[in-house]
Amino acid sequence: MPNTKQAEKRMRRDAKRRLRNRHHLSRMRTYIKKFRSMVEKGQLEEAKELLPKVISVIYHTASKGVIHKREASRRASRVATLLNKALQKVQG
Repeated sequence: MPNTKQAEKRMRRDAKRRLRNRHHLSRMRTYIKKFRSMVEKGQLEEAKELLPKVISVIYHTASKGVIHKREASRRASRVATLLNKALQKVQG
């Protein structure tokens, strides 16, 4: 338990931030999972339409400070690469 008023306030503030961060992280992961499952099922046209939204959600999560900007870039790159490889596999 906190010993000072400042420590109590910090606990309240951290609890709010933790919930907010969990929301953003969960939302990002859900979009990525949805995108990956579309690619695995071969729904490439739907995945192509969803890609800008997925990348937007990833960078939004980084802008909130939940993940680092380099992690956001890496995740965005990986989902784009996943789709491009699947499209090349179908075409070639």
